[in-house]
Amino acid sequence: MTDKVFHLGLTGFPLGHSLSPALHTAALQVMRLKGEYGLYPAAPETADLQCLLERVRQGELDGLNVTIPHKQTVLPLLDALEPAARAAGAVNVIFRRDHLLIGDNTDLPGFLSDLQQQFPHLAVPGQRKALVLGAGGAARAVCAALHSAGWQLCLAARRPDQAAGLITDLRLSSAENLPLDAAGLSACGSVALIVNATPLGMAPNPQNNPWPASLPLPVGACIYDLIYNPPATRLLQQAQQAGLAASSGAGMLVEQAALALERWTGRPAPRQVMKQVLNNWR
Repeated sequence: MTDKVFHLGLTGFPLGHSLSPALHTAALQVMRLKGEYGLYPAAPETADLQCLLERVRQGELDGLNVTIPHKQTVLPLLDALEPAARAAGAVNVIFRRDHLLIGDNTDLPGFLSDLQQQFPHLAVPGQRKALVLGAGGAARAVCAALHSAGWQLCLAARRPDQAAGLITDLRLSSAENLPLDAAGLSACGSVALIVNATPLGMAPNPQNNPWPASLPLPVGACIYDLIYNPPATRLLQQAQQAGLAASSGAGMLVEQAALALERWTGRPAPRQVMKQVLNNWR
């Protein structure tokens, strides 16, 4: 066991729903590494986020995960971005290199990896169309990942201006920008995949659902909800009732966490152990 002690954590707001501490703590133990993974809430429009980043820069913290609402707001506070973070225009991992703060995005490869595991038939090359709900940091990673894999995209967001910014930043000139309501979702037409990248349905408000109750889900579509808490959101329940293939974001959570841990420690992460922690919680 190395003498190095890793001080890691997650920042965002709020953080009460997060399972990241349990995943990373178990992984560090199996890797025989000393360390801790804490929660560092940073409310919007405060100096909390900047103070946290200074702690990383000074070596007091070795790395941070970033979640809602800071995946984009953190960008101007960093010194450089890795290719995945540049592609997504969003960051979910921060680390220090030569006294510089570097942003990365493990959501992008984490999403693609789990999508292929959950719906292997979608990996077959061909003209495919995906509907992404939301336009925040998580949606940026999803859109960048799907675009890189050759998907056609529809975006449906509560803020069309935010979706327009995503389309411009990611150079998705052929993507459709639709309102997140029954009329907008119907206008997208036939799709092979629907991805919920909004927080609607996440604990502590599991009663919410981004999909209108009056609108049937598209026949034959696969449903992927990035939310993992609760394990079965209203959207996933609706998909299962309609007989559609559906998955939560639990697999993506594990994969992006494992990739982040490998970035911080330089060692392979024990994915099976992390999956077991998640299964025990569920």
